[in-house]
Amino acid sequence: MFKPAQHRYASSAPQSTHLAVFWVLFWATTCILFASLHSLLYASDLAKEQRMRQQVADYVMAGDAILLNTGKQKFLSIYMPAQEQPAWGTIIIIHGRGLHPNWPRLVFPLRTGLTENDWNTLSIQMPVLDNESSFYDYLDILPESHPRINAAVDFLKRKNQKNIILLAHSCGVYMAVDWLHANPDAGIRAFIGISMGPTDYGQPMPKPFPLQDIKIPILDIRGENDYPSVHRNAPRRWRNIQQAGNPKSQQWMVEKADHYYNERDEALLDDITEWLDTL
Repeated sequence: MFKPAQHRYASSAPQSTHLAVFWVLFWATTCILFASLHSLLYASDLAKEQRMRQQVADYVMAGDAILLNTGKQKFLSIYMPAQEQPAWGTIIIIHGRGLHPNWPRLVFPLRTGLTENDWNTLSIQMPVLDNESSFYDYLDILPESHPRINAAVDFLKRKNQKNIILLAHSCGVYMAVDWLHANPDAGIRAFIGISMGPTDYGQPMPKPFPLQDIKIPILDIRGENDYPSVHRNAPRRWRNIQQAGNPKSQQWMVEKADHYYNERDEALLDDITEWLDTL
């Protein structure tokens, strides 16, 4: 006796269910593995950076918001040409810990003020972490800054801009110096380190800046009321800078300025442009 037709295909429903469950598990596992691999490749907080990009990019009124590409990810940068052309060159600006390339205190005054003194500026977004992250946490992601600085330098060289200065503030100095030390032949003309060497309480610098190995002119500039660690390490920084042997290097102090140069950004700008004129 033949079975009714509906019974002939009764077993296909469980098979379809099993197949559906298989694909759900397959894609869930794939997503987990991808997320794990992504976290290994990028320890920084890319979701936070994306939120910052969305908040910042639409409010750039001076200069052009652009996306530079490391080859693996895009990141926000702000390019602003000098008011008078041809410019003396271009200054790449690296912000401090957890901030962005249009930060209104210090970064914005410098990236716009320098264009009034015949310098193009390129302010770039550096890797960020969550708000609870410490100084030592940021040291762990120093390698993530290298492809971004490389991308900024490549962007300027494609624009045939050869006189490139690197400027960094606060925690951004660690990223800049780490990159400079690893890329001595990248074509950077000079380095400006603003308030170099801040640390968190109980987290001293694991090792001094290798400034003795960086042969280009260096301006080490800090505020009179800067963080204690910035002042404490200043003599050692200067000894290492002198050991590098570049006669144009200087170590200066901005009177009445704190670590963020509140109400003293114009004085900081004046000192930087004065030093740039000596190059």
